[in-house]
Amino acid sequence: MSRQREKQGGVPPAATYTIIVGALALLLCCALAAIAWNGLRGPLTPLAQQADNTVGFRNATLTLAYSPEKGQMLQILVDQFNRQNLRTADGQAMQVKLVEMNPEDMVSAALEDPTFQALTPDSMLWLDQLDRQWALRQQVEAGQIAPRRVGEATRYAVSPIVIAAWETVARDLGWPQPVGWNTIQKRAADDASFKWNHASTGHASGLLATLAEFYAGAGKTRGLTADDATAQTTLDYVRNIERTVKYYGEGELTVIERAQKEGRSFLDAFVVQEQLVVRFNRDQRGEKLVALYPTEGTLWADHPLALLELPSLAANQRRTYQALREFLLNADSQKLVLSYGYRPADLSIALDSADSPLTAANGVDPKQPQTTLQMPPAAVVEVVQNVWYYTKRLTNVFLVVDTSGSMRGEKLDAAKTALGAFLAQIKGSQERIGLVEFSGQVNNVIELEELGRTRDTLDSAIAALNANGDTALLDGVRTAYQRLQERGDKERINAIVAMTDGRENASSVSLNTLVREIQRGNQTGVPVVIFCIAYGSDADYDTLRAVADASGGQVREGTEQTIRELYKLLSSYF
Repeated sequence: MSRQREKQGGVPPAATYTIIVGALALLLCCALAAIAWNGLRGPLTPLAQQADNTVGFRNATLTLAYSPEKGQMLQILVDQFNRQNLRTADGQAMQVKLVEMNPEDMVSAALEDPTFQALTPDSMLWLDQLDRQWALRQQVEAGQIAPRRVGEATRYAVSPIVIAAWETVARDLGWPQPVGWNTIQKRAADDASFKWNHASTGHASGLLATLAEFYAGAGKTRGLTADDATAQTTLDYVRNIERTVKYYGEGELTVIERAQKEGRSFLDAFVVQEQLVVRFNRDQRGEKLVALYPTEGTLWADHPLALLELPSLAANQRRTYQALREFLLNADSQKLVLSYGYRPADLSIALDSADSPLTAANGVDPKQPQTTLQMPPAAVVEVVQNVWYYTKRLTNVFLVVDTSGSMRGEKLDAAKTALGAFLAQIKGSQERIGLVEFSGQVNNVIELEELGRTRDTLDSAIAALNANGDTALLDGVRTAYQRLQERGDKERINAIVAMTDGRENASSVSLNTLVREIQRGNQTGVPVVIFCIAYGSDADYDTLRAVADASGGQVREGTEQTIRELYKLLSSYF
C-alpha cells in the first residue's frame, strides 16, 4: 500500500519528517527576522501597533507645540534637525513642524483631539496637570491605574525664575546683597509709586512665583502641602505681597517686549525667567536689568519635550520624536541652548565658560540661586492656583458696551456672548464689576458693585442690550473713567473694557481732551488700564489705540477667538 501511495504522489514518513523540520526552521527564521526588524525600528507600544494598522501610519512628520518665550532658539534647533534629512527604516523623511501655543492652551487641546503629537511647554508642571486632568476623565475601576496622556518626557533646558529689576532699582532694594519677596513687598507698601508685576498663574513664571510665595509664607523650602497652602498665616503672607502687584499681565515675553519699548517708565521690577534677562540686556543699549534671586528660594522653568500617547500616533512619528530628543540633548545643541541664556540639561557644560552669556554683564549670576524649592505634587499646585484667586489683588472693572446701530445683529450677539462668558468665569464674588452702555449718548450705567451682589443685574442688562443710534465711544469711556477716579480705590486694580465696532461721531468730549484726562488722572489719581475690543473693519483703530495707549492698555480685534478668550485675556491683567 505504501508503495502504491508513493506512485500516486504520496509522501513517505521520512520525507514527511524532513519537510516538517524544514518548515519549522523557516518559521523560526522569519520570527527572528521580525524580532530583529522591530528591534531596529524601536519598541512598539500597543498604541503604536494600533496606529500601524491605520491609514497614514508611515507618516514621519511630527508637529510640536511650543511655548512662545523660546521660539527663537527652538526654530533654529528644529531647522538644524530638519536639515539632517533623517529617514525612518521604511524610507520616510523625519521632519518636525512647529506651532506656537500658550501652555494652558496646550493642556486644553491635548485633552481633546490635538493637531500636534508632541509639546514643549515652559515647565514640567503643565505635563503633570495634563496627566492629572486626563486621569480624571478616564473611567477606571478602583485599584486600577488610569492611562497617561503624556508619554516620554525629557528636559533639555532650564531657567530659574527671578525678579528682574532695573539696575538702579536693584541697588535701591539692597542688591548686590540678597533680596527677597519680603523686600519687594515692603518697598511696594512704603512707596506707592513702585510698580512691580508677575504674570497670572496661567503662565509658568507667574505660577512658579506664586508657589515660591506660598513656600515663603509656610516657612518651607520642601514638601509644601495643601494644608500649608490654605493655612491662614500663609494666606495672609501671600495676600500682603499680592496686594502690591500693579497688574498681572499676559506673560513674561510680553512684559520683556514692553520693557524694551517703554524703558523705565513701564515697571520697576517684574518676574521672568533668567534667560529673558540675558536676552533683554543683549539687545538693550540703555540701563540694564538685574536678575534678583529671592532669598526665600525659587523654582525653575524646566522646559520639557514630551510625546503625547494618542490613538492616532504613527510609529514613525514616535521615531521622529526619539530622534529629536536625542538631537536636543547632543553636545552641539546643548551649547546652543546655553548661548540663548538657558542653562543646559547637560551638566558637563560649564556655565562660566568664556563664551557663556550667563555673566554679570548680562545681569545674571550662574552661581545663583542658592536656595531651590521643591516642586510640589500636581494636586498641591492645583490648590495653590485655586487659592491664588482669593489672595490676589482684587479689581474694579467697568464694561463699556457699544449699542449703536452698526452693532446690530451678529456683532452685538458676539459681544453679549463675550460679556456673559467674562462674568461666568470670574471665580470670586468680591470682584467689582460695572457696566456703561452707549450709543449716541450714554444710555445706562450700572455702578460698580461686588459681583456676588450684582451678577443677576448684570446678566439681565446684557441680555437686554439692543442696537440703535450713533456712536459716542469717548463719552462712554469717559463716564467709566470718571467713576473709577471718583471712587479713588488704590487697593484694587482698576480697568475699563471698551467694546465697539464703529467710528466716534457723537461724543461731547474730544479725543485729545480725553487722552489728556487719562494721562493726568493716571499720574495724580488712580491708575486705570483701558482695553479696547474692536469688532469689524469699520472700527476706528487710531482712536482706540490713542485711548488704550494713554492708559498703558491694549487694542484687540474682536475675532471669534478673542471673544472666546476675552476673560482669559482680561483676567491675566486682573
